[in-house]
Amino acid sequence: MKANRIRQAAAEGRVPIGHMLMEFGAGGIAQLCAFADLDFVLIDMEHGPFGIREVAELIARFKATEISPIVRVPAGGHAHVARVMDAGAHGVMAPDVRTAAQAQRLNAAMRYAPAGARGLGLGTAHNDFVPPDPVAYMQAANARNLLICQIESRTALDNLEAIAQTPGVDCLWVGHMDLTQSMGIVGQLRHADFLFALRRTAACAKAHGLFAGIQPSSAEQAEEWMRLGFDLISFSADIAVYRSALRAGVAALRARGA
Repeated sequence: MKANRIRQAAAEGRVPIGHMLMEFGAGGIAQLCAFADLDFVLIDMEHGPFGIREVAELIARFKATEISPIVRVPAGGHAHVARVMDAGAHGVMAPDVRTAAQAQRLNAAMRYAPAGARGLGLGTAHNDFVPPDPVAYMQAANARNLLICQIESRTALDNLEAIAQTPGVDCLWVGHMDLTQSMGIVGQLRHADFLFALRRTAACAKAHGLFAGIQPSSAEQAEEWMRLGFDLISFSADIAVYRSALRAGVAALRARGA
């Protein structure tokens, strides 16, 4: 079974670095991401256009690389989680997790018994279509895969300790724009209240042996948030990287009289 590169990187003392795919599902995207030396990708079904078939095809392409594919499901229901896991995802990012009960349901959908209640559809895409030894595979998959809970509301902050203590939760991930929206300070990423929430989330994750995740849009922002304790980093999203690079290139040509 392919190893989870996020866990590998952390074991090697490195901060795992990833990237979010929101729009670009072209055939070569896996190789492009591999060239960038990513540890993981977040395939976005919440805000992006990808359906389950596109997600399954993307995961199949990433199997040819060392990159671990994580899928942000559009909601935390069992059907969404089970399908992306059976497609071969190395874990799930769940948006707007507000309570321990939500985290428990997510873990149940993602992990096999006795840790969860994931259904046994073996010998399909997540097994490379080769039937595995059931007991050995169930144990290995439970240990490999990651459950990322997005902290995006005041309610989640109120329940932070309970979410972190939920068995099976591997990462507290700040959804920074939604969290500032819930706090009434939309987009104010230097606001004292937001910075306090970042520190608190990172400290809570560390106290419970979890990853603290976040998605900065620049190396400078990543460095700032890593200093606050974040140790699982997704560098920007595909549309933002392309938009910024294209605009900068065109502006440079205009400046040269093109």
